Amino acid sequence: MDKPVSLTAAIRRPRLLLSAAQHGCLSYNRTRDLPRLLGLLAPLAMAEGLELLIGAEQTMEDKRKTGDATYSITRHIQLLAALISEVRLTNAAQGS
Repeated sequence: MDKPVSLTAAIRRPRLLLSAAQHGCLSYNRTRDLPRLLGLLAPLAMAEGLELLIGAEQTMEDKRKTGDATYSITRHIQLLAALISEVRLTNAAQGS
């Protein structure tokens, strides 16, 4: 996997979507939110959580771009907020 910082730098999303996600980071709680978003019973290790979040967010982005009827902007914002928060936590743990 690439360095977490480069992953978020490579994400190109509409400004309003990213702004909403950044506000969502303020209330992110890994223990509560990660299992709910990924359908797990307990939080995973940071690297595993990041991998799953990247995949889930990319799926949402594909749905957004294609106009899929199952697209949920709320879920997309929550996934982006979790992804940004997990990258920040990973960077803090690595001492970046």
